[in-house]
Amino acid sequence: MFKFDELCELIRLVGSTDVASFEIEHAGGRLRIDGKAPAPVVSQMAAPTPTVVSTPATATSEAASDAATRGAPDAASTDSGAAEEDLHFVVSPIVGTFYRSPNPDADPYVKVGDTVESGGTLCIVEAMKLMNEIESDRSGTIVKVFVENAQPVEFGERLFAVRVS
Repeated sequence: MFKFDELCELIRLVGSTDVASFEIEHAGGRLRIDGKAPAPVVSQMAAPTPTVVSTPATATSEAASDAATRGAPDAASTDSGAAEEDLHFVVSPIVGTFYRSPNPDADPYVKVGDTVESGGTLCIVEAMKLMNEIESDRSGTIVKVFVENAQPVEFGERLFAVRVS
């Protein structure tokens, strides 16, 4: 079999190249060294924090297109025909499952028409078995809930429309 120094040298050689894996049979033994894996093709986005949502007044184009594909109404069809610029949108900071209440038997954290304070819990987004409370970053009145309970949500997807007070 290989000596320790030989193994170390092979590992160093494979690690210093773009070789994905290396396999050799020698003296009745087989050795496989996995090197650098090919870089996956991933769109870049900032790593979301799994606690408090803080978003600008306008949603990203990705979030806007996602809301449109889910059938979210345009601003003219929201309560009182309010213009979209009068509203603040709370969006999901992570991919996960949206829950309106802390457990299935409890009342929702908020409903349309409820007044919320900055820092108040609006919902939970579960991601990888972790329950992340989503808090309001503005005080105001809930005008629209965009997602049904127990439905999957995407990063940046609109969850609530809040008329800022």
